[in-house]
Amino acid sequence: MERQSAEPLLHSELTDKIIAAFYAVYNELGYGFLEKVYENAMVEELRARSITFRQQVPVKVYYRNVMVGDYFADLLVDDKVIVGFFWL
Repeated sequence: MERQSAEPLLHSELTDKIIAAFYAVYNELGYGFLEKVYENAMVEELRARSITFRQQVPVKVYYRNVMVGDYFADLLVDDKVIVGFFWL
């Protein structure tokens, strides 16, 4: 799907840094590890790059103004971007 708006993406500078950190981790570790391995490696990579983050952050999930569950974000970067490793 191609983006139609000319507006800049929200937090694009930060997300570019996160994506670069992820590729550094993936290029070194490759494919096939459990999610937690990639999460822990990202923690090390983000620290090395002096990027502020919190790990395993609880988040309340709402649907139509009703709290429907709890979620734990693997990483919350700079209190702006949630990073999850569910698909690796």
